[in-house]
Amino acid sequence: MTQLLHSTYFSLFLIITLGFLLGKIQVKGISLDVSAVIFIALFFGYLGITIPEDFQHIGLILFIFTIGIQAGPGFFQSFKKHGAKLIYLVLILIFTAAALTAGLAYGFDIDLKVAIGLFTGALTSTPGLAAAIDATQSPLASIGYGIAYPFGVIGVILFVRLLPKITGSDISVAEKEVEKETLSEYPDVMSRNFIVGNSNIIGKSIGELSVRAMTGASISRVMHNDLAVTPTTGTILYEGDLIKAVGTASALEKVRLLIGNETEQEIPLGKDYEVQSVLVTNRRIVNKTLGQLNLLRNFNATVTRIRRSGVIITPSPAVHIRFGDKCMVACDKENMKEVIRLLGNDNKRLSDTDFFPIAFGIVLGVLVGKINITFSDAFSFSPGLTGGVLAVALILSNIGKTGPVIWTMTGAANQLLRQLGLLLFLAAVGTSAGAHLVETYAQYGIKLFIIGAVITLVPMIICALFARMIFGVNILNLLGALTGGMTSTPGLAAVTPMTESNAPQIAYATVYPIAMVFLIICVQLLTLF
Repeated sequence: MTQLLHSTYFSLFLIITLGFLLGKIQVKGISLDVSAVIFIALFFGYLGITIPEDFQHIGLILFIFTIGIQAGPGFFQSFKKHGAKLIYLVLILIFTAAALTAGLAYGFDIDLKVAIGLFTGALTSTPGLAAAIDATQSPLASIGYGIAYPFGVIGVILFVRLLPKITGSDISVAEKEVEKETLSEYPDVMSRNFIVGNSNIIGKSIGELSVRAMTGASISRVMHNDLAVTPTTGTILYEGDLIKAVGTASALEKVRLLIGNETEQEIPLGKDYEVQSVLVTNRRIVNKTLGQLNLLRNFNATVTRIRRSGVIITPSPAVHIRFGDKCMVACDKENMKEVIRLLGNDNKRLSDTDFFPIAFGIVLGVLVGKINITFSDAFSFSPGLTGGVLAVALILSNIGKTGPVIWTMTGAANQLLRQLGLLLFLAAVGTSAGAHLVETYAQYGIKLFIIGAVITLVPMIICALFARMIFGVNILNLLGALTGGMTSTPGLAAVTPMTESNAPQIAYATVYPIAMVFLIICVQLLTLF
């Protein structure tokens, strides 16, 4: 059994198994879920069983890359919308931690080199530790890091798990708020029927009226003399014709004002007419706009709505097609075959995972992480492994496609790789921290451990107070901002199972690069202190 426990593959999967069992235990409705793996790993590390550091790096890369790929499409929009508030929160968090470090080091007469290590360990920042060692030219920073890091990991996990309970925040209500925000950007798309009755438009074609440009809605069907057809720009509207329009509530109200009164009368499908949901799996058309595809002119087909990642998008000529989009298409049966051929509609292709863009994207991320930017003789900055991989993943997923390469992943593939990376990371980082937990405590006593805990907890408490009382930040965005500001991947891992919304991941991805830069600046400032 001892041999098995010291076998990497056996101990790794045993830690994961026991972690999942512990994570399922609930106390007053609170459970650790997947983050319980790190507590099992700490115990195994204490027993002298360690998982090689390479597993930590591989897990970290997979987890951060898949987070970036998932968050990328919403990251830049979120940054424009919430960026200022989230940046203020990160500034408050990190500068509070730096001020506490300076004050406690002075008050308790702690070697500044050790204190700077406590600062980076309390915020679980490996790039910060590298900057600290470089700035202090002393190994004492790594000792402080080793003392503060275990509670830095555990403290963030416990804080974000308990924060909704402490503040009385209802996660389901927060999810609805996020959903409401999304709906304000992507309102519900619906269809209604109207009777042509406006004398000003009778006898004019749909093209002459510029219905889509004037209203923002699409006309998917026209019935004239009991014959329903797919309209073209040349279709003439006569008094008493029925039309089916698809769009948001405000767009359909404009249609009513332009065309005529709404009616409950249905437009029957003709025998040669059908409406079908078609999946975009043809890589050649990804990133092209609907205007470039020109389905109406080429196939007399109308796209009435697009479903993307659970969100309904109103189609317009400027909308870019993404791999995996579901397009609701209306046209005659013969042309539908051609539309399907063009869009792809291949479920098997959608479920296939291409590992080339994953591997190549990670390679690019690692290379970007190695870039060193020098601002002066006293200060230089490197994004590090995590920052480089995250930045590249965000950019690539927002681009969507480069030539034949699709950078996005299906939800199932992303979830699997993210979970695998997370488990490898938690198991390795936990055993590594657990191996030094008793040793560092015995050598330096409880004082440094408590100071590290204060540097971890107090800034998060102050940040949470500002976020809720002054900025009014949604609890899901706050949880993501806290874990990103603390540069805590395990903290984000603890938040992920708490909600089905990806708001925390987007907030984490928004603030993490900024937090890393501010933290390194603070390391430089503390060195001057």
